[in-house]
Parts: sequence; structure tokens; C-alpha cells
Amino acid sequence: MRRVERIYDYVLDDTKQLTATAIEQGAGPTTKSVAAALEIVRPNVSKALNDLVRSGKLQKLAGRPVRYLPAKFLVQPDAIIRKTADPVTAMPAQPTQVTNTFSVSKTDFFDKMIGANGSLKNQVEQAKAAMLYPPKGLNTLIVGPTGSGKTFFANGMYQFSQIHHIIDKNQPLITFNCADYAHNPELLMSHLFGYTKGSFTGANEDKDGLIQEANGGMLFLDEVHRLPPEGQEMIFYFMDHGTYSRLGETAKTHHADVRLVCATTENPESSLLATFVRRIPILIQLPTFNTRPANERLSLSRALFSLEANRIHKQIRLSEDVVKALLGSVTYGNVGQLKSNIQLVCAKGFLKNMQSQDEIVITSEDLPDNIKMGIAALASDRDELGEVTKLLEPYMTVAPEEATALVKEDAYELPYNLYEIIGSKAAILKSEGLDQEHINNFITTDINIHLKSFYKKSDLDAPEDDKLADIVDNDIINFTKQVQLKVQDMLGYTFKQNFVYAVSLHISSFVKRVQSGKVIRSISDDLKEMVADYPQELDAAGLIKKDLEDHYQVPIPQSEVYYITILLASLKSDQVAGKVGVVVAAHGSSTASSMVEVVAKLLSPDNIAAYDMPVEMSPKVAYGGIVKKVRQVDQGNGVLLLVDMGSLSTFSQQLFNETGIEVKTVDMVTTAMILEAVRKTEMIDNDLAAIYQELKEFGGYSKVNAETLPNAEMFTQHSKEPLANLPKGIIAICSTGEGTAVKIKQMLDKKLAQRLDDDITVIPISVVNMNQTIFNLSQKYQIIATTGIVKPNLNVPYISLEKLLQGDGEDFFDQVIDGLDTKDIQKSSPSLTKELCEEYMRDYFMYINPHKLIDVLWSYTDTVSGELAVSFTNTFRIGLILHVAGAIERALLRDPISVDDHELATVTKSPYYHSIQTANQLLQSKLQLSLNDAETYYIEQLFDTQTEKYAS
Repeated sequence: MRRVERIYDYVLDDTKQLTATAIEQGAGPTTKSVAAALEIVRPNVSKALNDLVRSGKLQKLAGRPVRYLPAKFLVQPDAIIRKTADPVTAMPAQPTQVTNTFSVSKTDFFDKMIGANGSLKNQVEQAKAAMLYPPKGLNTLIVGPTGSGKTFFANGMYQFSQIHHIIDKNQPLITFNCADYAHNPELLMSHLFGYTKGSFTGANEDKDGLIQEANGGMLFLDEVHRLPPEGQEMIFYFMDHGTYSRLGETAKTHHADVRLVCATTENPESSLLATFVRRIPILIQLPTFNTRPANERLSLSRALFSLEANRIHKQIRLSEDVVKALLGSVTYGNVGQLKSNIQLVCAKGFLKNMQSQDEIVITSEDLPDNIKMGIAALASDRDELGEVTKLLEPYMTVAPEEATALVKEDAYELPYNLYEIIGSKAAILKSEGLDQEHINNFITTDINIHLKSFYKKSDLDAPEDDKLADIVDNDIINFTKQVQLKVQDMLGYTFKQNFVYAVSLHISSFVKRVQSGKVIRSISDDLKEMVADYPQELDAAGLIKKDLEDHYQVPIPQSEVYYITILLASLKSDQVAGKVGVVVAAHGSSTASSMVEVVAKLLSPDNIAAYDMPVEMSPKVAYGGIVKKVRQVDQGNGVLLLVDMGSLSTFSQQLFNETGIEVKTVDMVTTAMILEAVRKTEMIDNDLAAIYQELKEFGGYSKVNAETLPNAEMFTQHSKEPLANLPKGIIAICSTGEGTAVKIKQMLDKKLAQRLDDDITVIPISVVNMNQTIFNLSQKYQIIATTGIVKPNLNVPYISLEKLLQGDGEDFFDQVIDGLDTKDIQKSSPSLTKELCEEYMRDYFMYINPHKLIDVLWSYTDTVSGELAVSFTNTFRIGLILHVAGAIERALLRDPISVDDHELATVTKSPYYHSIQTANQLLQSKLQLSLNDAETYYIEQLFDTQTEKYAS
């Protein structure tokens, strides 16, 4: 049974006999009580409970601590209820359903909404009119930029309707984000309208959709512009008639009474069908955060800080500069961005003030640089700064639960209590002996990772530079912007915005070639002649080469200077004549269009076309459509056909025979490949054969933060998003990559077969050259987790060997599934460590007797520990014991391990050599068995890779 299921079952069981009186007096399961009862760490319990709330299985009760009840929990009758018994039957009143979704009292929700009498006054009046209009209200469209509060406003309309008995309190608010299934219209329509048995593969029974689920209540369609035209047509038919058909049906025989509220970030006139818009009489336009009055922005900030104060259970004290910085830091994400910035600031303030009993104090010195820059942004508008300053005191103090209308669960709500995670990790690190400075540094990084990984999934639409940052590292983008200023100075003309995109992609592609060992490219005589025509650009390319070498400390080959020269010359030209055309064709209703849309936003090309090929489309029809696209983009230099798979990859010769246009086809297309193709066609030396050849070898853009190292192996991969087309892998690390790691692999293979349906490869590796090995593997696998004797620097779940052997791997596998960070474990007792090692050897070693050997191996570790005058951590001791056990088995089997001669020559120079040799003599005396220098070398490596981790 999975952890979330255990927690749900516990809540159901624990609340069976709860009465109204008990609930009123504070009874009911809390995060703490569930964690204690099930012996699960609190952050994991907190996440599971919040997931269950979001899925509709549980509900939260307001107050501290937060309590959880089943979603349709019925309070048992008791003395309080009996007082209101039916006077006729003298029977107890019916059980009452407990609900508490909002943090406001049962008064008009809009009364407490910030801005209800200011910037949102007209919008509130429109919303009330829409809900109150007889007989069934008016359909409404909420329009506003990302993060402006569309979901919050829709929740407010629902709450208003319940308070005024327009919608029964037991009727639901159903929320559906159309963007979640925008690339699969059939699946989207099946979710909305339901489907019949046999309507598609996997439809084994009739199923109602969300419209039926919302019957009697409200349906909120977010990102409604992502509905396909046929979906919009079905929705407006439903608006007109109140009837609909399921997927797989022809007659519209189903009826539902639903109040419909939609939301979009786009202009309705250009993004929605006119017939759809005409059927929505109420259009509510929400303002951006920065156009709202200063007093409202301060009130919103205060309300969001109050939510964080409530979680921390302490008041928060902010300096005036902190508030100004936060207001000025909101650029594109509106209230959503403000909320994420406040969460980051509060998390860091909580870490700094953990010892404080009552108050968290945050000053401008505590702010990260990107938020601190908000002060300058606010100061650039003197009138605005003056308005804010008039309203601010030197310090703002915010207490928990300050009254305002705020939905406690929204799209920007973290799915876990970040403060509990910080507290737990700090306690663990402190128990390991780390000082406060190191604890702060460690957890600050962790906070950034948590918030960044979550908000990447949110709907904050970043500006174009941030979209580029999804493909290219910020370090490269910032470097390119600095280079642009220098080159423009040198050449005496200004490039357009496409300089940043094109040069960033070029440098990133070069980085990727370095990683793949393909640094030098051939230089043709034609290329040299062409470069000679651009002497100024050649000098500028030399400047870029020097800056690249200074920035990354890696030699740049001369061939790269020629290619940069051509790139600069191409960017100078307003229009490159005779470009190679690009046609993207892929299976799916909008797969090709979606990829081309991304490229179009970044590079604005005029030589690209998309052709979508639904799965049911015949190859003959697809071929005819691609012929038209090829003719459309051809400028006389041929056409690249980028396809995903199947019959599309066989059209090249046929297209040439019919059109006379030379076509080269590259399959397994990705968005990155299309970007690279378009970028190359924009260059003045664009040539179909050359671009085709380079695309066949294209391995993607480097998503790295390139750090300064002394050679071309300087680039270390830290992928933000694994490539979806790579097989999944888990890395198992021991000192050699052979003995212990192979045994770990056997254990994980068994566990994974039980827990996961995915095909996941477990890869055993050595700690020797571990980082390089992991980098090489990351080119072939999507690394989803690691385990073993040392934790590598990867942002994926990790479980130590000790914890895995304790059988406490359930959380680890849950975290692999859920994508959560694992937590370090506390130390085990020596007796338990012995038992773990013995049990492990019994299960995974064939030719040694664990019971007889464990005491010898324990003495071995004691000997090394005594020689070095340090006490080993249990984790390190386990790793050392199991490694030596593997070495003994190899010696018995006469299966020696090999080491490079150069490395072997260093074995006697290690500071650990004498201690290890002393322990090896113990093996000789006890077992009459010798370990050779190669085995000693790998034991030394075990210490070298954990210089700060083996001592407790």
C-alpha cells in the first residue's frame, strides 16, 4: 500500500466516531498526529494530506493546528444536535456535512476582497450581477494576465453564490485547466463531456464528464482559449440548450444545470470563436498588479505575509526597504509572482530566525539579488515611490490570520509545508555536527530548489528571455548580452533582439559539442573565402573567442571563430536571400504546430511551416499536405523536412520527383532541433547538405551552468528537465562499480519490479571519476534517482546505502514517483549496523559466509578507524564493510579487479595507505587471504571521495 493510501485510510478510521462537540472542541487528525501514529516524517505526511485535499478526498478545517476530515464527512449526532431535534418526530436532526474552504466568515465574500471598493469595484458588481441574474445566472468570462487572480475571483463568485443560496452548499465548484490537455483534444473533450464504452482504446465503461459532475454547481474553465474550435462549439451548444453528448455519441441526450465561468490570458476576440464569445454576456477584465493603487498592493502584500505568518506560527517584521523591493520585483507574474517572492523571502527569514520564539525579522540584507533589485525598479518611478513611501512605516509587522478574503488553496500554493521541511532538515544537519553557517548555506540552496521546481510547473508565463532560459542556461544568456554591447561598440551598429537568441543558441550548441568531445569542426575553402569578405566581423569574432576563453577557461578552436564571423554577418543582414526552407511534420492534432509556435516566438523566422498529422490521417493525405508546405517555404535552396517517425521519414525522394525541390529528411524531431535548424538557415552560408549533416549529429543544447575549470571537461551537467525521449535510469554507486553496486542493482531491480510500471535501468558505477561517469550517463539516460555510498551533486532523489539496507526504502520509492527530495536519516546503533551488513551479505553474496565473516570485517573497520584516529559514521562503515566483502569474494574467485598503471603507481602515496595495509594484514592473519594493490587503491578511493563524510 502506498503512503498516501495509508494516510487516507488512517484519517477515515480516526474520524469514524467524531461528534459535532468533539470537532467544535478541536478533535480530528492533524499532520503531527498522523505522522506520529504512522511513523512517517511530517513533511511527507503534510504533502500527502494536501494532495488528498486537492484530489477532493479530504477537507481542511480552519484553525491551528489544521485538522483534516473526509471530504463528505458526516458528523455523528450528539447532545448538541439533539437540542435541535425535529419537534414532530422527536428524532435527532440529520448529520451535518462539515465544509471550510475559505478563510472568511459566512458574510459576503466580496466585502473583504482587497480592492472591492477600489480597482475591482466594477468587476465585483459585474460578478454579483452575473450570479444573481434570474433564473440561472449569466455565463462569465474573466480576462486578465497570468497571476492577476482569475482563479481567486472565480472562487469568490462561487463563495458569493453559496452565501446567497444561489448554489446549494452541497453543490461543487469544479475547476478544469484546458491547457493540461491542449495537445490532445480528444482526451480534453472526454474529460469535459464524458465518454461511452468503446469510444476509444481503454474506454471499458461509460463515464460521466466534468459537466455532469458540476450539475447544480459551477464549472470553472481556466485557459479556455486552449479549447479547440470543436470544443468551443460543443460548449456553446451546451450554453444554448443545456444538453450535450458524450464522446462516442451522436445524440445530445444528457442534461446538466451548470453555471459556467471561463478565464483566459488572451484577447477573446482573437483567441476564441466569435460564436463562443457572443454567448458570454459578462466579460470581467482584471487589472495587472502594477496598475492597482499603492494601498491595494500593500494590502495584498500584507495579506500574503499573513498566510506565511500563519504557517510559521510567528509574527513577521519587515523593514520598509523589504516591502519596496517586493513591490518593485513584480514584473510579469502579478499577484502570483508576488506570492512566490514572499514565500522565498519568508523561508529564508525563517531559517535565519529559527531560534526566535515569537518573531521573524526580515531586512533588505536578507533578500536575494533579483528581489533586491526591485527597490531600484520602484525608485525609477518617482510618483509611484512617493505614494508607497507615504503609506509605509519604517517597519511593517504582520500577525497570523489577519482578516481578509483569501483562498487558502490556489494555483500558487506549495503542495507541502516548506517551513516543516526547513525545520526537519536543520535538525538533522545539526545532529550531524554542522555549524549554523553551513546549515544555512545548505538549506538556502534547498529552498531555492523547492520553490523553483514548483513554480516552473505553475502558469506564470515568463517573458521571451525566460522562454529562452528554458533551453539555454542563464549564464550563457547573460554572457551573450555582455558580448553584444562590446561587439556593437566595435562594429558601430546595433543588433536587434535576435542577437541574444542566435548567439546564445550558438554558444550553447558549442558547449554541447565540447561535452560530446566534438570540439573542432572542418573549415572548407569556401568558408574561408566568405569570411575574408567580413574583416570587421572576423575581428569581432576574435573578441568573442577571447571572452569565451576568459569566461569559461577553456581553449576555443580557430574553426569556431570562422563560424561566429558568419553568424555576426548574418545577424547584420536584414534579410538572408535564398534560405533553406523548414517544414515540421509530426503525428498528432497539434504537435508540429506547438513546436513551431515556440520557435516562432524566439526567432521570428519567415521560412518555416508546420504540418499536423492526426493519427487517423492516411499517409497519402499527409503526403499531399506536405507537398503544399514544401512549395510554400522553398526559396531556391531546398527544404529540410523535420519529422517525428513512421511514414513521414520516407517522403524525401518522392517529394523531389514531384516538385523538383531537393528535400532532406531528419527524424526524431524536437523543439531544440527545430531551433537549431532555423538558426542555421538564417546564416548567409546556409546550405542544405551542410545543415542536414550537422542536424543529424545535433545532440541538443547544453543546459548547464558552466563553471570555471582548467580544461575542456569543465562543463558539468545539471539538467533542469530530463529529455523525455531518454530511457530512465537509477545510478548505484560504490567504490569500484562492480561488487557492492551490482548487489545494490539486484536489490533495486527487485523493488522496482514491484513498485513501478516504467522500464527503469539500474546502472552500477564506481566513485572513481564519478562526476564524469554520471555526466556521460546523463547523455544516454534520464537520471531519476541515485543510491549508494556517496550522494552525487544531482537534483534527484537519493537514498543512502544504510537506509536502503534498513528496508526503509518506501519513502525513497514514493519520492522517485512523486519527484520529491529525500531526507537524510538519523544514525543507527552499531548492533543494527552489523545486522544490516550481515543480512545484506547473506542475500547478495554467493561464496562467503556472512555470519562468520561479519566480526572479521567489523574488526577490519575498527583497525582502520583506530589507525586514522577517527570514528566512522554508520553509513561509511556499511559502505566499507560491503566493499571489502566484495573484495574478499573476488579474491576467492580469483577474479582480480584492474586499475590503470598510472593510477596504481599512486597507491603508496595515499595518506590512508598505511592504515589500510594494517587492516589488510588482519585479513591475512584471520582468513589467510591477501588483497592486492588494486583492491587497496579502490579502498583508498572510498576515503578520498568522502573526506568530509566518513568521520562522525
